[in-house]
Amino acid sequence: MGRTRQDEAARLDDAARAGWLYYVAGKTQDEIARTLDISRQSAQRLVSLSVSAGLVKVRIDHPIAACLDLAERLRERFDLKTVEVVPSDPGSPSTTLGIALAGAGQMERRLRQVEPSIIAVGTGRTLKAAIEHLPAMDCPQHRIVSLTANITLDGSASIYNVIFSMADTIRAPHHPMPLPLVVSSPSERALLHEQKVIRRTLALAAEADVAFVGIGEIGPKAPLVKDGFVTTRECAELVSTGGAGEIVGWVFDAHGQVIDCAFNDRVSSAPLPSTRRTEVIAMAMGPAKTPAIRAALLGHLVNGLVTDEGTARRLLGTGSP
Repeated sequence: MGRTRQDEAARLDDAARAGWLYYVAGKTQDEIARTLDISRQSAQRLVSLSVSAGLVKVRIDHPIAACLDLAERLRERFDLKTVEVVPSDPGSPSTTLGIALAGAGQMERRLRQVEPSIIAVGTGRTLKAAIEHLPAMDCPQHRIVSLTANITLDGSASIYNVIFSMADTIRAPHHPMPLPLVVSSPSERALLHEQKVIRRTLALAAEADVAFVGIGEIGPKAPLVKDGFVTTRECAELVSTGGAGEIVGWVFDAHGQVIDCAFNDRVSSAPLPSTRRTEVIAMAMGPAKTPAIRAALLGHLVNGLVTDEGTARRLLGTGSP
């Protein structure tokens, strides 16, 4: 077992060296093969491994006209502060890698600021992927606060809660929300929110300068169901009450209004920050989520969006449904 770990470490070391030679030094694969005294095929595999293992972070530093045009139209249509549209991958239309990289860039720009700020984060697959692409940095001037209660129905913590991995990457003070997402009653929520630690987290969330969130659809394949926060029956009830989408557990209708219902009375996440004070940037894409994204934009639940071309066109009514 020890030999296997050593072999793997050595292979990653070779991959990092090959990746540096290819992407930084500008060497060809033939030149890398000669430098490392390996075959061209081995050099090609090592360069590919350097990317797939996350050793190399590739960003395209060129504005793509079609994406810029879509972003500007979205900005005007929905009165947004921040919009970034990335190319869609026709070969893999469900991949969130593009918006994860763009979202990481949006985060990094704010984290690089010297002025102290409060940065709130939600949860979800795309947000988790974005944080995995953040570079390591020291940000003691900022405070990171979780908007989302992250304990599921069976008492386990959600694997898509991102605050701890984010804090490890950027080395900043962080404030989690260690509560069940949905509690048994409004009175239980009130009792939990009265705890001193939770009160402090809620107060910080309300003062956030910027928030990064995901948007989930409401239906049988909703993230709330997949991640074990609600049952399929509860989700069906939310659909019947007009639920179109959710952000950190708060369910809203097709007009982007948080629904006055028994479910929302039991959600223990922090209230969504007001877009009058906070820049709330959503990272979301895909046909299934488009109605929820549109609703969140119409209701001004968010005032920033990172998405892909296909979703942007659907939001603007110029693409396939």
